[in-house]
Amino acid sequence: MTRHRFVHGSLFAILLLAYPPLWASDYVIDTQEAHAFIQFKIPHLGYSWLLGRFNDFQGHFSYDPKHPERASVEVVVQTASLDSNHAERDKHLRGRKYLDVRHYPEARFVSTSYHETADGSGELQGQLTLKGVTRPITITTRQIGAGMDPWGGYRRGFEGHTQLRLADFGIDTRSLGPASELLELGLYVEGIRANKPARRPKH
Repeated sequence: MTRHRFVHGSLFAILLLAYPPLWASDYVIDTQEAHAFIQFKIPHLGYSWLLGRFNDFQGHFSYDPKHPERASVEVVVQTASLDSNHAERDKHLRGRKYLDVRHYPEARFVSTSYHETADGSGELQGQLTLKGVTRPITITTRQIGAGMDPWGGYRRGFEGHTQLRLADFGIDTRSLGPASELLELGLYVEGIRANKPARRPKH
């Protein structure tokens, strides 16, 4: 009996190490209620700006304020959800020359490391896969806040910014002019702690 308890206890300890408890740090990005946004901004011919967003994405992140260096993020974006507020332009940008959403319907970011300073700002390193190409990127971050919501859930919010050299991902921007080589990406994320999903009002 003692040996059985020892084996059982050892297996339980291994499982705890392999799968840290959800209540510690795991959050689901709240896209269902539109409390998260992925926006982009790119010069148009060097004269103006083209702004847009991706309307369909999902993701999760882990964050423990006692150990921010252990934070991790994963986000998957449906590239066909690109929206620049102009149907014909969106069709063009979804085409083969740019995002080629037919062959590459998803873009994915998976973090590899995170460093945070005392003021809540930080740098998130990770791998971005876009149009079939995977490259490392750095996202500068800032924590917005955390706390209980009106429905009994617990939320935490961040914003992040990065620049992408589109040619690195096989996207030809020559027709947009040399000023359009870099795309600015803004990420505004609100997560609900996964162990206690937010209760929604009935109305």
